[in-house]
Amino acid sequence: MSVIKIEDIAHVRFAAPDLAKMQSFLTDFGLQSDINEDGRLYARGSDGIPFNHVTETGDPGFVALGLRAESVEDLEKLAQAENAAVESLDAPGGGKVVRLRDPDGFLVEIVAGQGKSANGQLPADASRNSAESKDRLRQAVRLEPGPSHVQRLGHCVLNVSDFRASERWYKERFGFITSDEIEARAGTAIGAFMRCDRGDEPTDHHTLFLAQLPQKRGFMHAAFEVANMDDLMLGHQHLKSRKHHASWGVGRHVLGSQIFDYWTDPWGHELEHWTDGDLFTAADGSNMATASDLLAVQWGMPSPILSGKLAPSPETLGFFMAMHARLKAFFGRGSRKSVEG
Repeated sequence: MSVIKIEDIAHVRFAAPDLAKMQSFLTDFGLQSDINEDGRLYARGSDGIPFNHVTETGDPGFVALGLRAESVEDLEKLAQAENAAVESLDAPGGGKVVRLRDPDGFLVEIVAGQGKSANGQLPADASRNSAESKDRLRQAVRLEPGPSHVQRLGHCVLNVSDFRASERWYKERFGFITSDEIEARAGTAIGAFMRCDRGDEPTDHHTLFLAQLPQKRGFMHAAFEVANMDDLMLGHQHLKSRKHHASWGVGRHVLGSQIFDYWTDPWGHELEHWTDGDLFTAADGSNMATASDLLAVQWGMPSPILSGKLAPSPETLGFFMAMHARLKAFFGRGSRKSVEG
């Protein structure tokens, strides 16, 4: 039984040396933003949440992951269990916050009681004509060029040093449910897509993905939901015209099923546009998946890791991921025994 069950992801927080440059990118990405009196840049979508992306001045880097609790009472329950403080959240929308550190030292800010504004308007999801169904009659499609319309922040991906330790920490405190656990080889887990436990209320396939990959631990990407596929493609065209750096897309994932498009901000932090993702309830349980499933696409641009003449096969990549995880676990046990001895 977890201490609380979070409602959703709340925000991601970064540092960058040039707030105006970050603001220009976020505008092209489809977020509305303002530099607050506290000197931070707060960006938001159209869902009425006061902010979902924060940048403070400093050396470039990931600062914190924000999760949203259902109530201030839940925050108080969490604070008591963790011997932490419930503090006032000095940011747009106000509210309260409990700040914790996960096993890798990542700052996790759990918020509740924020004020909301009215939802912004998204482009209409127009009727479509397929071979089987003709729903758009006597009208043409005319799309307005420009940035995508970001509605909300959907998920964050972190690369961790010990997947099982991090998985346990997040599940015990926040009630996450595994949607798909990733095995590099049978018996060697290297990560999991985890969703919120909202009971019978459908929720995103994943709000948090924890991965233990053979690379530096830290932030990997954050994903923002846009209005629809046309909106995603218009955003792709706009970001390309503005000379921003595309990292992967467009395509449709296997795990989560969403149509994706990945870009990087001026300091290399990866942000994703997505639409048409899977929704599950608590009753839908958990599945096992492979490293090939993780990297595969149902259509579209293949993973950059698997591209190029010298790219490894998914099976080879899975072998090395499993080897890395097993060696790390073996030497980790050895160092723990020497400390205990």
